[in-house]
Amino acid sequence: MGRDKALLDIEGTPLALRVAAQIGKVCGSVSLVGDPIKYGHLTLPVVPDAFPGEGPLAGIEAALRSTTADFNLVVACDMPELNGSMLEALFAVLERETQAECALPEYEDGRTEPLCAVYHRRCHPAILNALEAGVRRVKDVLQTLELTYIPVAASAPFANLNTPEDLRKYTHG
Repeated sequence: MGRDKALLDIEGTPLALRVAAQIGKVCGSVSLVGDPIKYGHLTLPVVPDAFPGEGPLAGIEAALRSTTADFNLVVACDMPELNGSMLEALFAVLERETQAECALPEYEDGRTEPLCAVYHRRCHPAILNALEAGVRRVKDVLQTLELTYIPVAASAPFANLNTPEDLRKYTHG
């Protein structure tokens, strides 16, 4: 993208706040993981990253390190089309599957969405140990967790704004 996606202006609102509004409808409270100086003006609690620059797994670690909730929705800041009913379904499946540590959307072809998933806070030690061992890929750590899945047919709710073209299509149809 060439610039901070969290701060992209979408109809006068930073993308991170747009996504946070959708999450807030389901979760109530929302925090942002990152640099408090960079994101403090967004009026959300900002959790500092203990492994800055180490990617999404480090963000998940920070979220789980700072939480007191058992179940935690972790979402990338660049998914503006999230669906509230899908987010609620992720929580619901974890409540039924008491042994599961993480609920992930899963497509028919087996691909998953680990950056729009509910993680139980008991995942934190495995994620922290992986980061300390040099592991950076979320999917590598997922292999060590007890997972449950929510089948999804369409990827539209999880579409990321990764390129200027993605942003143009999103904002101008």
